[in-house]
Amino acid sequence: MQKQIKSALISVFYKDNLETIVKKLGEQGVTIYSTGGTQKFIEEQGVKCVAVEDVTAYPSILGGRVKTLHPKVFGGILARRENPQDLEQLKQYEIPEIDLVIVDLYPFEETVKNTSEEQAIIEKIDIGGVSLIRAAGKNFKDVVIVASKDQYADLEKVLIENNGATSIQDRRNFASKAFEVCANYDVAISQYFLNNEPGDYFQVSVREGQVNRYGENPHQRGVYYGNLDETFNKLHGKELSFNNIVDVDAACQLMQEFTETTFAVIKHTNVCGIASRPTLKEAWDAALAGDKESAFGGVLVTNKQIDKQTAESISEIFFEILIAPGFDADALTVLQAKKNRILLEQKQPVTAKYTYKNVLNGVLLQDADNGNYKEWNDVGARPANAAERADLEFANIVCKHLKSNAIALVRDKQLVGKGCGQTSRIDALRHAIEKSKQFNFDLKGAVMASDAFFPFNDCVSIAHEAGITAVIQPGGSVRDNDSIEFTKQNNMVMVMTGMRHFRH
Repeated sequence: MQKQIKSALISVFYKDNLETIVKKLGEQGVTIYSTGGTQKFIEEQGVKCVAVEDVTAYPSILGGRVKTLHPKVFGGILARRENPQDLEQLKQYEIPEIDLVIVDLYPFEETVKNTSEEQAIIEKIDIGGVSLIRAAGKNFKDVVIVASKDQYADLEKVLIENNGATSIQDRRNFASKAFEVCANYDVAISQYFLNNEPGDYFQVSVREGQVNRYGENPHQRGVYYGNLDETFNKLHGKELSFNNIVDVDAACQLMQEFTETTFAVIKHTNVCGIASRPTLKEAWDAALAGDKESAFGGVLVTNKQIDKQTAESISEIFFEILIAPGFDADALTVLQAKKNRILLEQKQPVTAKYTYKNVLNGVLLQDADNGNYKEWNDVGARPANAAERADLEFANIVCKHLKSNAIALVRDKQLVGKGCGQTSRIDALRHAIEKSKQFNFDLKGAVMASDAFFPFNDCVSIAHEAGITAVIQPGGSVRDNDSIEFTKQNNMVMVMTGMRHFRH
């Protein structure tokens, strides 16, 4: 059923792009009610406006905390136009009908980002705005509710194309978006009071939504909720896909664990090549050498600015995405030669306090896997020397970012073999050794990291046979002593960290 907008209540914090709407309402003879700064803005556009306090006979009080909370405002919004008793009461108490409500909310989230002063934050908890939005949304059969400046364009379209008349579906759509605004706002306030800790309810609300071409597969829909622009400048290439975003997250989570000049190649969230070297070109060459086959179509990431020499070498292979904290101008020229390559300049770390999984019609929440070991406990035949320790630390980080069951083989801060996503740790080790042989790596003097404990001594035995001299693992098996004794008998280093890194 079409309804003509004859009256409107406008009270907003953001007045951007409101000018056209106000003038159009004035042209269409709509009676406008308003408050404070919004009233002044409307009148500056040459449009007549009725002060809300002239309707309620109450001024704005408590420093502006109470302006619209009055039966003469809410009665005009909530009155059911098809209900004779409601209409009779409007007449009895001289309450004007309100057909359109344009109200936004105080910038609570922005205030929290910009200050830690509690009083300033508390004052940005909107009361009247939320109440008006909920009232108008509840009565969507009769009232149009616009709850955000993001909806001004939609309202303007209605005013121009339909001369201010709305259908029931129009009003329902506006109400749907309005309740989303309120829900997001309430979650933000709740999270502030919870100090972003888990509460009695699982609460996550992110306003921006970017529709992907598809999800993991073409028959699945995909949407990313977040703001990529806060973390990256996209310098070149197509839009990130669902799978791209997952891989970029894995790449950034890995790379921010390193301070030395490091390059890595990611494929389906797993590390297939990584190395730390004195120069970026050397780091790239060593990372690529770790698995040249898997690097095809991969996601590349580094923690240093890309120079022209490295860019030229990278350009010799096909890759999807390159992430770096910066790019030399001549390096960009080289890399932009192919239009579909995605080049991301990373502006800030990718941080996560918690991780989530949807399972069994519910949600699992856990702390993010921060940290690499609780202790450094040499339990083998001898303590690790300086070179072995550096490689063990490197391998432990890499292994942490591989899917379980996971094994990482490292020599001279270069991944020389890895096994991941296996159903047994022995299979993961065997796969890692086969990978190292495939690319002609010598495992003599290499180190091994495992994401979880060894239930038997078979893995350290196989590692020793391959030439590996040092092992790092969390420990915790009832048969830890079997592995420890083997390393003692064969002059091997074994470090237990007390921290498991399963990645299911």
